[in-house]
Amino acid sequence: MKYLNDLMVSRRGVLAGTAGLGAAAALAGCSGGGTTSGSTAGSAASGSSYEPVTLRVAYMPNLGSASSLFTAIEQGYFEEVGITVEPQQFEAGPAEITAMQSGDIDIAQIGHGAHSLCINGDAVVFQFDQLSQADAVVCDKSRVASAEELAGKTVGVSSGTSSEIILQFVLEDAGLTMDDINAVEMQVSGMTTALIQGQIDAAATWSPNTVTIEQELGENYLVLGTNIDYTDRAAFPSSFVCLPDYAEENAEILARFGAAIEKAQVYRAENIDDVASMLAGELGVSEDTMLQATGEGDWQGAADAIGDNETILGYYEAQQQVFLNNGTVEAEVPVEDYVKTDIMDQSYGIYETL
Repeated sequence: MKYLNDLMVSRRGVLAGTAGLGAAAALAGCSGGGTTSGSTAGSAASGSSYEPVTLRVAYMPNLGSASSLFTAIEQGYFEEVGITVEPQQFEAGPAEITAMQSGDIDIAQIGHGAHSLCINGDAVVFQFDQLSQADAVVCDKSRVASAEELAGKTVGVSSGTSSEIILQFVLEDAGLTMDDINAVEMQVSGMTTALIQGQIDAAATWSPNTVTIEQELGENYLVLGTNIDYTDRAAFPSSFVCLPDYAEENAEILARFGAAIEKAQVYRAENIDDVASMLAGELGVSEDTMLQATGEGDWQGAADAIGDNETILGYYEAQQQVFLNNGTVEAEVPVEDYVKTDIMDQSYGIYETL
């Protein structure tokens, strides 16, 4: 297995020497237009305004998924690059990709688990967002006192998500497999209520649902495993993705979007409590709950990785290895096939001018 530390070998790579070329050079020859965007004109580097475009963007109601998107909206970063965002809420990444395929949305922010669909060719990554620390397998310890006691127990799972991967790791370390538990397919919001009410014994879920469960279970709340416990085995990146054809037709628009997200990532790292408070209002979640969830992502790491494609590709290589090891993906695929570093280069060029 490739380990994460073996894959992250530098910080900035070749972009450090090319960023000074400016956004105009980075954008030269890029295509524009598409069913929702139309054509584009001008660039930040040349001083001319961008042609306005509206994008329908999917997110999930948690800090890791929604923070950079809503920060860019609230701080006006999308306005700087001529983009209006229409955010649409979903429960999980696979459903977002299905919505893109049906034409209901243009762009999606997905967590770790849904990246297997990118590897299989259903979508492409055009912007790295952050490394997740939000997923956990949790239980009521009055019913399950250890990972080994999951055998024969009912566990809420949302298939294809990063929390399912954590559950597989927890079971593996306990000498168990998914066949040893009664895995029940559930939406993550339903898991929260079901675990609190005793309808299931454990849940593979993520923040802020874990915060709510802890508040309700009190001293009976038990964490059996999180992303942080498995950083020696895997990386858990979240990303902004779109359909492959959309990326080909709208590269310049995606680059603008990515530049606004990168600016938001810097703001997020420096002001995570303020972002959490803002997002509580947007998502209809208590401010206290959101503030307790501020540790669910490596915010500074995301800001540090801006413009460093070598490190970013290392994250996706480590991520793919997880899918290969657990059989979700059958054959290795070059990460460059589904991670659009050309668009990331263009985003970084625009970001440097904002």
